[in-house]
Amino acid sequence: MTLRRAGPADIPSILALQQAAYARNRDILGVEPMPLLADYADIVASHEIWLAEGTDALEGVLILQARPDDLLVWSVAVTPASQGSGVGNKLLAQAEHRARALNRSRLRLYTGEPLTGNIAWYQRHGFVCERVERLCDRRIVHMVKDLDPA
Repeated sequence: MTLRRAGPADIPSILALQQAAYARNRDILGVEPMPLLADYADIVASHEIWLAEGTDALEGVLILQARPDDLLVWSVAVTPASQGSGVGNKLLAQAEHRARALNRSRLRLYTGEPLTGNIAWYQRHGFVCERVERLCDRRIVHMVKDLDPA
């Protein structure tokens, strides 16, 4: 697997992967997952996107947003066929690497409260629950990870 930065030409592939990766979450949440509500032309222009490419196909997408005090992991998405193969772990490791490169000592992310498997996975990677936010149609869990100095 190789990682490379995405560009505008990658938008169709990114969107297709996001649709496939988040399909299961739609049923659990009962609403459209937030990453599927985004305009990916805007996301590509304003966020840092990393593509995890296997020998034959795109396997994962990592979307990061650098903010003044942290690096937001806006999305970690892995194709259903590649889930459980370590792609997500490599994408989270890339997020930590980028946070350090950008002189950020904290990663943040959020996920739907009913996605207990995702929450547990993030906790296994050192994230802790910071707060739960109630939106009009869902509850989201905000998580944070403080990074050790490199």
